[in-house]
Amino acid sequence: MTQDHDEDDLELFRQATRGIKPIRVDQADTGKPRIDSAQLHSRRQRATQSQNSIKVDGLSDQFVIDVQPEEELAWAANGVQDSQLRRLRAGQIPFDGSIDLHGMTVDRARELMWEFIAEATRIEVRCVRITHGKAQRKDGRTPILKSHVNTWLRQHPKVLAFTSCLPRHGGTGSVYVLLRREMLEGRDD
Repeated sequence: MTQDHDEDDLELFRQATRGIKPIRVDQADTGKPRIDSAQLHSRRQRATQSQNSIKVDGLSDQFVIDVQPEEELAWAANGVQDSQLRRLRAGQIPFDGSIDLHGMTVDRARELMWEFIAEATRIEVRCVRITHGKAQRKDGRTPILKSHVNTWLRQHPKVLAFTSCLPRHGGTGSVYVLLRREMLEGRDD
């Protein structure tokens, strides 16, 4: 009876496992993504190649104007009226966009600031706020990012003016930036 019983069990097992393929891997799947060796190789190649491509955006770092952590920034392009600059400084021109560059490298901050201003001018924003921070350094050196932003904004073709913000908007760690707007077709201003 045990032999018949064993044969019946074996036949039931064969029926239940019909069409199933045996597992050929004897390692557990931990859910960790598999390494794509071709992608890994190309990423390593790109990482070891020197970055010879220089993005030309018109912003120069050759002569950066050093500023102090608490120094108020203010600048206006030729043709900007004094009354417009006073309104900007007083926070009377509302800003419609803001970006925070705190803790970024100079190169990353430059790239993001350029893209931010490009997008703001594309959608015809009049004023934005850029937060650069003050970076009060113990070694007495000037704040790097604040100095670079001050220099870049003076060079940017879409910037009409900028001033340090009111304390409630970041004070000397941020600037209001007045942007040049293009007259687009169909606009009813």
